[in-house]
Amino acid sequence: MDNKPHALVTNDDGIDSAFLHELVAALLPKFDVSVAAPASEQSWIGRAMSRHSELTVQKIDQLFPEDVSAWSISGTPSDCVNIALGHLVTKPVDIVLSGINIGFNTTETLILSSGTVAGAIEGGLWELPAIAFSQCVPRAIFAEVSSQNGRSGPDFALNLKSAARHCTRIALDYLEKPGPTGTVLNINFPPKTTDNTLIEDATLAKVRLGSLFAETQPGTYRFQYSDGISHESSAHSDRATLERGAISRTLLDFTKIGQKLP
Repeated sequence: MDNKPHALVTNDDGIDSAFLHELVAALLPKFDVSVAAPASEQSWIGRAMSRHSELTVQKIDQLFPEDVSAWSISGTPSDCVNIALGHLVTKPVDIVLSGINIGFNTTETLILSSGTVAGAIEGGLWELPAIAFSQCVPRAIFAEVSSQNGRSGPDFALNLKSAARHCTRIALDYLEKPGPTGTVLNINFPPKTTDNTLIEDATLAKVRLGSLFAETQPGTYRFQYSDGISHESSAHSDRATLERGAISRTLLDFTKIGQKLP
């Protein structure tokens, strides 16, 4: 009898992302795995739902091991988790895992814009333990890694494999002691991650990104990422934790939304 927990996995970089496949490979010895991921990249989409379009769901057999049920969905990460939990998976899901994202998801601004974090939030809204995983990629190779769907040279690939092994351990531990219903665990791995990299509890760094658009010609603007201006001096923020070379662990508590002012 198979007593392994069942993980539903999604991401925002798309079902072809090597970071997603590395996560699935690391999970398989300890988890039954189902995958419901966007057909194409959905970065910076936040918690958008595809209200005004029909979505195509395609069963995928060739991309994953035969014991993994996988679907490619022409929607957002939130769409993917919602459709999977409502219509696709037949075995009860024990935990929803989103990632591994190409790049970090730190600070209030980025986590609210992140499709990866949103996929985990959707799982939390179904009252399931949910974790978002993100891997910081050095600026010098980020564009190359992103354009190649997460494929990288052998040195950085070793960091990713260690991060994926951490994901499995973190997910198992979280199933033993999950956060309150409606919360999401947000994990960020530093660029250099080994099996021995320490995990530290962190707060969200305070960063004002300012304008994220540049004028390309009069009246026309295009997205342009900005590092913003840091208003954070805490050594316990997620950004500071990554800069020290540790793994940041932050509990995102959405159950406090709507509380009365003091």
